Amino acid sequence: MNEKARLLRIRAKIKRRKPKFLRQEWWRFPKFKNDPKWRKPKGTDSKMRVKLKGKARSPSVGWSSPKAVRGLHPSGYEEVLVYNVKDLELIDSTRQAARIAATVGKKKRVMIIERAKELGIKVLNAR
Repeated sequence: MNEKARLLRIRAKIKRRKPKFLRQEWWRFPKFKNDPKWRKPKGTDSKMRVKLKGKARSPSVGWSSPKAVRGLHPSGYEEVLVYNVKDLELIDSTRQAARIAATVGKKKRVMIIERAKELGIKVLNAR
């Protein structure tokens, strides 16, 4: 567990320094301003594709987090989406944590949280 904690700290450090990767010329076109998500620059004369100095940064392997902790919750648990009480039985409480789906209502949510306490499972979005 100590190794995982160390790698989670490294991942947090990398994420703090990582810029927000925006698509090429997102500021120029109104249709990109609402949702300027990353798209790979593909133009032949693209300055961003050639990685010229002064242009926006592009995602690369160097920005990725350590493989052992990739995709894990910041607490170190692997997230498992839960829709009902029966789904809790499949969770390994040592390495997995439950996240109750957004479509689950209040009554069933309370039942899931109670059962998770009995089984010793961490619920990530228990209000």
